[in-house]
Amino acid sequence: MSRVAYASRNIMFGYLGSIVTLTASFISRSVFIYTLGVTYLGVNGLFTSVLSVLSLAELGVGTAMNFSLYKPVALGDIETIKALMKLYRRAYKAIALIIALLGLSAVPFLKFIIKEPGSITMNELTIYYLVFLFNTVSTYFVAYKYSLSNAEQKNYIQTNIHAVTRIVSLGVQIVVLLMFKSFLVYLLTGAAIELLQKIYVSLFFNRMYPYLLDNNVKELTKDQKKPIITNIKALMIHKIGSISVHQTDNIIISSFINVATVGLLSNYNLIITGITGFINIIFNSVISGFGNLVATESKERQYYLFKVYRFLGFWLYGFTSIAFLILITPFIQLWIGKEMILPNIVIFLIIANYYFMGHRIVINNFKTAAGIFDSDKYISLVQAAVNLVVSILLVQKIGLPGIFIGTVVQGLISTFTRPFIVFRQAFGRNGIEYYIDSLKYLFPIVIATVLLNFLKNIIWVQNSILEFIVLFVLVMIIPNALFLISFGRSSEFNYLKNIVLAKIRKGKKS
Repeated sequence: MSRVAYASRNIMFGYLGSIVTLTASFISRSVFIYTLGVTYLGVNGLFTSVLSVLSLAELGVGTAMNFSLYKPVALGDIETIKALMKLYRRAYKAIALIIALLGLSAVPFLKFIIKEPGSITMNELTIYYLVFLFNTVSTYFVAYKYSLSNAEQKNYIQTNIHAVTRIVSLGVQIVVLLMFKSFLVYLLTGAAIELLQKIYVSLFFNRMYPYLLDNNVKELTKDQKKPIITNIKALMIHKIGSISVHQTDNIIISSFINVATVGLLSNYNLIITGITGFINIIFNSVISGFGNLVATESKERQYYLFKVYRFLGFWLYGFTSIAFLILITPFIQLWIGKEMILPNIVIFLIIANYYFMGHRIVINNFKTAAGIFDSDKYISLVQAAVNLVVSILLVQKIGLPGIFIGTVVQGLISTFTRPFIVFRQAFGRNGIEYYIDSLKYLFPIVIATVLLNFLKNIIWVQNSILEFIVLFVLVMIIPNALFLISFGRSSEFNYLKNIVLAKIRKGKKS
């Protein structure tokens, strides 16, 4: 099966799962707020971030191992695959133990990062946290097995398993919330379902790849281990920087403002991450294909397909950025009420970071597929330091917006530096064209945003569903029309158009 065919299958199954999961998530969130309130929602978001910080113990082992599997999978080298998976299994068992110990040692410090928990006692918070910790630790005993199917470009297997588990978990948790109105029962229900999923995943992959059960497995040579160790060392720094940037906002908010604000923010994040999930299905579905591309194709071909990939990223992230800026606050108002909205300046900063993050995802995904880990490793540490210093200083002076100013500033460091490194090492180019394209792509986005914001001020008056529908239709038409006018004749657009038309013709024939 070709790279495009694998990517298409990954995208199809990803979308089916995401549509159902997102719908169930909105229903579950509505029931959660109705039965438990925004403070418990904040606790849920805070502990998710705390456990993400503890996952520093993973330190990029998974990414390095996934990259190491691309070549032996492409060559059908079963013995090397077995050796790599054995090493991977050992590493993740050690990681699970480290996270468990770090997690338990963090319990005495919970009281310092949870401000204004309302009627929730510290004993209750500790129990909730331990359930989160169990879920995280148990994941590492099976997560490594997905790497093999993903290296074979069968990402849809992981997508389908996670989607089914999520849907079942949300459905049962909704019933539990309505019956018991208990956060603890809600957490324990989810943990039990996820545990069953992990047992199933282990058995499933043992049947799919029976050679993983072989006891006769050779050890990797020093030459084979050397690039893996080099990549892991670089990715350790990347991981520390990434988590310090992306998982500390909720902790800072809970520590300096209050845990309920984490809950308000989580409603916006549910929408943004839900829609982003649809986009990332496309991007993540082709990472393993890019790994194969880098291993088998010329730099000229790699560069051309990167430009197509980047153009697709601009269109999707540009359009959704505009849609979020115009529609997300009206949607929150209609969904759960005006008391749940955040200030406009906070929304603007969140979406600005989202847009630039979209371009960084394109660069980072290709960088990962090409195995470029060492050259830019210290950028992540600079980002982490800038984010923490700026966010903590500004939150004390201007409140919530200060945290997101720190997030935007740190992101721009990567936006302006990593393309030079990737272009030089992956394509043998200086990267100037990347920044020229960035400005070219930003122009129609600014025009569409200004126009739609002007129309929003005229239309969004009574805060009605009809007004929201009118805004939604305008958002669907205006940005895409401007993008089409601006780039409809580009080679990148025509490449994507031809793929879509070919799929349509194939569908008609079948």
